[in-house]
Amino acid sequence: MDNEIFERAQAIMSMRRQSALAENNRRIEEVNAKLPQIKEINDTIFRSGQELVKLISSGQHPDIKKKIAQLRDDNLEAQQLTRSILSQNGYPSDYLDLHYHCDACSDTGYLRDSFCDCFKKLCGKLSADKLNKTANLSLSSFDTFDLKYYSGDDLNTMKCILDRSKKYAAEFSLSSRSLFLFGKTGLGKTHISLAIANEVLKKGYSVIYDSAINILRSIEREHFSRERSSEMIDLVLNTELLILDDLGTEYESQFYKATIYNIINTRLNSGKPSIISTNLDFAGISERYNERVVSRIISAYDCFEFKGEDVRLQMMKNI
Repeated sequence: MDNEIFERAQAIMSMRRQSALAENNRRIEEVNAKLPQIKEINDTIFRSGQELVKLISSGQHPDIKKKIAQLRDDNLEAQQLTRSILSQNGYPSDYLDLHYHCDACSDTGYLRDSFCDCFKKLCGKLSADKLNKTANLSLSSFDTFDLKYYSGDDLNTMKCILDRSKKYAAEFSLSSRSLFLFGKTGLGKTHISLAIANEVLKKGYSVIYDSAINILRSIEREHFSRERSSEMIDLVLNTELLILDDLGTEYESQFYKATIYNIINTRLNSGKPSIISTNLDFAGISERYNERVVSRIISAYDCFEFKGEDVRLQMMKNI
């Protein structure tokens, strides 16, 4: 793992934990001021605990186990009473509990001898964000997708695609289906996919977006390097949403073909959504990558066929 990413992730986890502790202290001070009976209950338990610690340290009390059990019962009773008082006064019953970003690891990032899933997810998101900064693509917006360049049946088709894409972005989750955007060049496939990316990123998901050729070249460089790194392919396979733009523009090689199938197949098998855009139709995909790729796309992707005349050419004519 990149040391910079690892250190940033650790810093964020530390900030999350400090924020949770600070918020808990603020709530305690608020409740103590408004509900002094709760402060009195907690102070009594605290004093009992201190006395017990003294007894344990001295080793002189004959019934130390009974005292420990009694303190445990008193604590449970105090917690129940505190929750009841909070509820009676309009607070959530768990208002004084520590609310971590991740309850599994209490925002430490660790579970016994391994990293918590929340820490792995954070590292993946930071790595994806870093990768996207070097991409040749810039995020788009649905608001700037102009339907005036389409007419007739093409307009109806594109309006439907725009509406479905907006709905997909608004309702995106880790169980969302994958999308296959195809059609002639200049019809807005990249614009739509990057508008989806923009909205999904706002929801806090990890997204990788770039052209197929850039991603494949990066995977190839790592694969055939002296270190034989798998960092890039691991990122591509595990990011929460992968956007692979302009599939089919890369030069043909067996390594690229095998990698494309691996990406599509592995992400589908692990239930991770992808968005692929291409100027190729199904026949072109089948001819270039073989029928296995087409079969996986047809069976598991929602396919949007873009219609119309090249928008960029139309814009140039109007200049």
